[in-house]
Amino acid sequence: MKQTFLKQIREKYRDLYDAVQPIPYIKDRLYCVDRVFVEGGIEYLDSRAGETMLHWTSLDSYQNVFDNSEVKSPRRILEGEPGYGKSTVTLQFAYDWCNSIPTSPLRHVEILVLLRLGQLGGVESIYRAIKQFILPKDSRLSESDIEHILQDSNSVVAILDGFDEYPDQDSITSDVISIIARQMFQDFEVVLTTRSSFLPKKYPPSTKRIRLTGFDENARRYYIRKAVVGDGDDVSVRKIEGYLEDNPILSDLCQVPLLFVIFAHMTYESEDFRKLNSVTSFFRYMISCFHSHMRNKMEDENVLKYELYENNHRDLDKLAFEAFSGQSQRISWDKEEMCGLLGKDFYDQYIRIGILVEEEEFNITDDPGTRITEHVKYKTGVRFYHKLFCEWYAAHYLTDYLQRNPTLDLDKFLRHLDPFDVQYLYRFACGINPTSAEKIIDYLKIIEGGDKFAILCILEQTGKIDNIKETIRQLCDEGVLISGHDTLLLQRSSMQLLEIASRNEIPIAYVCFYNCLRLVDLSEGVIKTTSGLVLNSKTPIKKLVVSHYYRKTTEDEFYKILTFSLMLSSLRYLWFDGSAPPRNVSAGTVLSTLGERNVTVKYLGIFQESPKYVLNLLTGRWEREDDGSECTEKGFDQMDSDWHKKEGESEEVHKDAVHRVRDFLRRRAIEERREEEEENAARVNDGNINVEGEL
Repeated sequence: MKQTFLKQIREKYRDLYDAVQPIPYIKDRLYCVDRVFVEGGIEYLDSRAGETMLHWTSLDSYQNVFDNSEVKSPRRILEGEPGYGKSTVTLQFAYDWCNSIPTSPLRHVEILVLLRLGQLGGVESIYRAIKQFILPKDSRLSESDIEHILQDSNSVVAILDGFDEYPDQDSITSDVISIIARQMFQDFEVVLTTRSSFLPKKYPPSTKRIRLTGFDENARRYYIRKAVVGDGDDVSVRKIEGYLEDNPILSDLCQVPLLFVIFAHMTYESEDFRKLNSVTSFFRYMISCFHSHMRNKMEDENVLKYELYENNHRDLDKLAFEAFSGQSQRISWDKEEMCGLLGKDFYDQYIRIGILVEEEEFNITDDPGTRITEHVKYKTGVRFYHKLFCEWYAAHYLTDYLQRNPTLDLDKFLRHLDPFDVQYLYRFACGINPTSAEKIIDYLKIIEGGDKFAILCILEQTGKIDNIKETIRQLCDEGVLISGHDTLLLQRSSMQLLEIASRNEIPIAYVCFYNCLRLVDLSEGVIKTTSGLVLNSKTPIKKLVVSHYYRKTTEDEFYKILTFSLMLSSLRYLWFDGSAPPRNVSAGTVLSTLGERNVTVKYLGIFQESPKYVLNLLTGRWEREDDGSECTEKGFDQMDSDWHKKEGESEEVHKDAVHRVRDFLRRRAIEERREEEEENAARVNDGNINVEGEL
């Protein structure tokens, strides 16, 4: 019986992992997942002993989800933003298990259960879910057989994909909820995938959290070679990479694996993609390619109706917007319901294109008098190919609605649309309609963290930096703080701002890394954050601030930061905050070069009343800023003691501290700018006096 079960689930998984479709509208171009799977960034939430601070630490491989001792736990949550490859990695796990890949930790697992939670609405029993959605319809195995097989197995791994799409998240009788809470399958290993903003309400404290962080340059290059052009075509690899290097907005977008995959395949076939300079133009062109591909296959007499549905999609727009604007997001519809809302011809067209996707679901009827044969009925469910496509059509509805209702209270209307959860909806809306964009951007500027996200939305209107240089200059005058406590989107928005400023030689008052600096790579000339973002040494920074509260700054790291600061040609101040600095600094020529460039290296202390220390660049000793006296051993001990007091504070306390640090640095930036203006005015006056004297 068990062998029959194993054979049947392997066949199901092969059907799934052999049907990966990089470009939705080309349905005859399917790939095995192993042919196209490329690892992006992956890290785990490191909750260290004795610390309440949360810190993300990199993993080497997706396989570490199962074989790394740091994430060993019966329950793991694999998080990622939309398009970051959560479902793809679950298919790779299935491939590894089915084929007993020698390097895979799953090769020793007896049974792997892979379920897509979006299909399980109304299905309370996990055994029923396995029978209905994994086993073939004619399988003779019963639900009780499945239960016996699982309970009698040596090792079971259950992968529950898409909790953010699970219709029964609030159910108290669902087996899925019990499994997540470890009230069921206590001895099984369970991996749950979800968006970071849709974590379960209850899960055991021992649950390990892991997240996907997207594609870096190396991952993109590897994908192009592996899945697009082949190993020997270096010219095409460099050409596609060159498009991204020339366009920072496109490069930022292509850190999202889903969008990069589409970009890479479509750019290889047409160079039109390289002209695009905003997320909206990228998506608009991509959607038009979907339609044109299908249009080219049609008879001439059908083209007119086809173009009508291509250009008029208001009913779909409304349906998409309502999916996001309620108390809970909706990801699936019944086929009959959607056909009724959209019209069957429209529906069929969007299914053929690949923008809408059908999935088999089933209804369970417990009404009195229901015959056994009618207790479970299969039905066809419908969803968007990906959440980003739903955001695209929802954005059209939003812009149209704002145009028709100019006095609308946006704060009330958008209360369920968190910009950090549906960022592309906002960005698309700003790119689709400039009038609506103005209202949306004004709204974003007044919400927390919205000012820098607004920059991305402003860029959507034209994609041209020239139109927003003054706005960027104003933000850079106030400085940029990148916090490990911020959302990934907010961190990326800040980095995008720095990238734009760097390319346009706009000076930046300060850049502060608050609990997020991971490493300094001197060979590449970059600082890397815990979320995988990169600051290069060409950025025109006046002041660099490094705040470490979750861990100590090592001597080696301190030296690398000093050395990196030499690469920043505009730097005048290097400040350290939080963790006490090394007691003796012997950086030789690095210190002397910093001295020649009049760079001030300062330690700010933990508390407002703590003494401030300046590094003597001649002696390598720390001296009090107020009286110039050398820091004693007692002074260093006090720094360590203060740091340990902060170390034990909660995440919320540190989030509050971020605001205080940001306000302090902003005030200092204003004061320094005023001092600089006064110095420049004094020089001008001195020059005038000298000229008059000579005359």
